[in-house]
Amino acid sequence: MKNTLIIGMISLALLTVSCGEGNKKTTVGDTPAVAVSVNSVSEESGNSYLTASGKIEAVNSANLSTRMMGFVDKIYVNVGDKVRKGQQLISISDTDLSAKLAQVNAGITEATAAYMNAEKDYNRFTALYAENSASQKELDDITANYNMAKARLEAAKQMKNEVNAQFSYANIRAPFNGTVTNKFINVGDMASPGMPLLEVESPGKFQVLAMVPESEILQINADTEVNVVLKSLDVTVPAKVAEISTSAKNTGGQYLVKVILEKSTAKIMSGMYATVRFPIAHKANTQTIMIPKDALVTNGQLTGIYTVSESNTALLRWLRLGRTLGDQVEVLSGLSTDERYIVSAEGKLYNGAKINIQ
Repeated sequence: MKNTLIIGMISLALLTVSCGEGNKKTTVGDTPAVAVSVNSVSEESGNSYLTASGKIEAVNSANLSTRMMGFVDKIYVNVGDKVRKGQQLISISDTDLSAKLAQVNAGITEATAAYMNAEKDYNRFTALYAENSASQKELDDITANYNMAKARLEAAKQMKNEVNAQFSYANIRAPFNGTVTNKFINVGDMASPGMPLLEVESPGKFQVLAMVPESEILQINADTEVNVVLKSLDVTVPAKVAEISTSAKNTGGQYLVKVILEKSTAKIMSGMYATVRFPIAHKANTQTIMIPKDALVTNGQLTGIYTVSESNTALLRWLRLGRTLGDQVEVLSGLSTDERYIVSAEGKLYNGAKINIQ
């Protein structure tokens, strides 16, 4: 009877454990699916012309800074204000400079008095030496003293010129007619040498700085007429190649090409994405895969995208990317035609996560 009771208790315990494990498996399998939006990979025919992407910027653009350190006393303009060349934009506290100028002026007064006294001695001893009433040694000493007094006076005057030049750094002025497009400092902040304070642009004339691969750069010439496509405005603006870089040492094999836009009625603004179309044959006239940059996932130096597996789960795929055109990026390897990839998700994705395609 006792043995039967023990066996029954062991069986009940095993049954309880089995049920617990079964419940645990059910919980994992019932993880809610993440709602996602997907797109299918499609190939686009390579253009018969060379294209390069870049950003619109003003031809005349400057970040204004100072060569002195001090607190910002006053800012006379706001972002969006139009300014004239030479107009004062910022004033920086010049209390230290005023004190230094007072010291320099005192030094000039002292050096002037010493110089005048040395000049009188020099003139007197020159006359005495001519009458044989002073020795050569005395005249040499007086001449040396006179030259040193003259040099000290000149040094004091040059120091005053230096201080006056520093006063110009305390009053930041507009380098050309334009518009204030950015402000990097507020009243009371400490301005440091080289620190940007304001950005000023001269509107009306814009340019695009585009990067062209080394395989294509030799086909581009200065003064070539091109088209600049502004996707955000849905317009095409004629332009002309102004400069072509001859070195790609610091740009990873990409050569910088500057394109100047012609006048247009379109409301062009700095920072807009642009695509430059060069009227030359594209060497790589092949099929290309373009995907939106917002769909990419980065991990350190790796870039990938979540694709949709056959079992309707998220599968992370690492990619090798090419050129960027606006908000699209070219996929060189890692994706195939007709594959589906996740554009956006309403939850956190990971390898193997269940997804619900919306």
